[in-house]
Amino acid sequence: MSVQQNSRIADWIRINASTVPNRDCFVTGTVSYTFGEVNSRVNRIASHLRRMGVGKGDRVALFATDSPQYVETLLACMKLGAVYVPLNFRLAKPELQTLLRTAGAKVLFFSDRYTDMVRAVDVPGLTATISYDSASGDESYEALVAGGDDVEIDTPVSDDELVCLAFTSGTTALPKGVMHSQRMAKHMVMQCIVERRMTNISFHYSAAPLFHVGGMLYTLAGVARGHTSLVLPAFDAATVAHWMANRGLDGVFLVPTMIDTLLHEPAVVTGDFSKLGSIGYGAAPMSPSLLRRAMDRFHCDFMNMFGAGTEAGLQTVLTPEDHRLALDGQEHLLGSIGKAGMGVVLRLCDPDDTAGLNDVPDGEVGEIVTRSDAVMSGYLDQPEETAKVIVDGWFRGGDMAWRDKDGYLYLSGRKKDMIIRGGENIYPVEIEDVLGRFPGVREVAVVGVPDEHWGEVVRAHIVLESGARLDEDAVRAYCRDRLAGYKVPAVFHVDEDLPRNASGKVLKRTLRAV
Repeated sequence: MSVQQNSRIADWIRINASTVPNRDCFVTGTVSYTFGEVNSRVNRIASHLRRMGVGKGDRVALFATDSPQYVETLLACMKLGAVYVPLNFRLAKPELQTLLRTAGAKVLFFSDRYTDMVRAVDVPGLTATISYDSASGDESYEALVAGGDDVEIDTPVSDDELVCLAFTSGTTALPKGVMHSQRMAKHMVMQCIVERRMTNISFHYSAAPLFHVGGMLYTLAGVARGHTSLVLPAFDAATVAHWMANRGLDGVFLVPTMIDTLLHEPAVVTGDFSKLGSIGYGAAPMSPSLLRRAMDRFHCDFMNMFGAGTEAGLQTVLTPEDHRLALDGQEHLLGSIGKAGMGVVLRLCDPDDTAGLNDVPDGEVGEIVTRSDAVMSGYLDQPEETAKVIVDGWFRGGDMAWRDKDGYLYLSGRKKDMIIRGGENIYPVEIEDVLGRFPGVREVAVVGVPDEHWGEVVRAHIVLESGARLDEDAVRAYCRDRLAGYKVPAVFHVDEDLPRNASGKVLKRTLRAV
């Protein structure tokens, strides 16, 4: 039987280790790693993992802040044909355990700050824990590097095979594990390189964490293109402002909340941004007023990158040329998400027709429906949920928009009630489930409400049992023990009752307007 000779993501670091071995691949501010060094370290990690029994299809989870070592782990998995599972480092212990069990993780890499949580989880089949920072796990990362062999591992992986399992949620009874094939990951990276106009001499920073599809793709784009990536443990406004103004970054990707924060940094107020070529933004709504302030300060190209990253990749782009048209008088374009991105066939369809796909006319709100190589293979072990969003090969994720006569798209909310706070997806049912178990709470409904800084914040509407009183400090502490911090409601609103329609369903659109 012949083996499919497709290109592989694992080849990218190997290629650039040969062509530009001495060019910096990753820079952290305190240390840098060349392409040659990274490939050697990746080979050593991969060989050591193979000796530990990790092979093709095995699940390797990562629960850590960003670092070059995190990316090396992804690449080692690629060389072995293992499936990497990036986990949100803000998860609470019950969420972490649920996702590790659902994924069937065999090995877990983690940062030391999460040692207590890692030791507390009970995950059948988890054979080893590896600390990036010390020996607090079964192994330390640098011990794996030191003990590994610098030999190329060439595992055949076809385009249809899985390389990543990324979760959309953490506390529901059946969290959705999004299955990324090699074809999907390769296409998303190529979209990133083309739409962000990356070159082999770019120096780029993505503020999206590596557990996010956005953070992962921007960093892998650097590995593929052969350019340098700045990798920081987490977004810090002062540090990023310094690198933007003084250290030669020519491209960054930021969530709108981060842009708002940066605009108040002294280094941004007084800095020189003549080397900064472009800012890509996305992952959350950005108000035209904030975008205008950013454009006035940075004087570089801007690109709005919109999509359903975890499940369907990049969908639309508002290009630098579109932004310049806005500056020339077409200001309405600042509120647009642009037009379909590279390789994306996009339609706006009737959201109420769940069985078929019927297009709506221009000017009418419809559901964004796309087809591309960046669409997921489906949800892990959830065929019914998969069938709800993938219809005849088309992905329908619930984002609503309308198209103007020139073909530009404008968001009009979401079919689902998902909340996006600072680029983080929040599902109300998770929070409602937790709050519903708090003593004295009779009923709860969670909605997202606009916020200039975060894009949206969580507001919980609570109906109490007769005679009960809400202690906000206690309920916040209760939530923080059971939910990631960003999911804890910013506002608690006590109601006598919740608005409902004739069938008794809570009218969340009415609650949002309160």
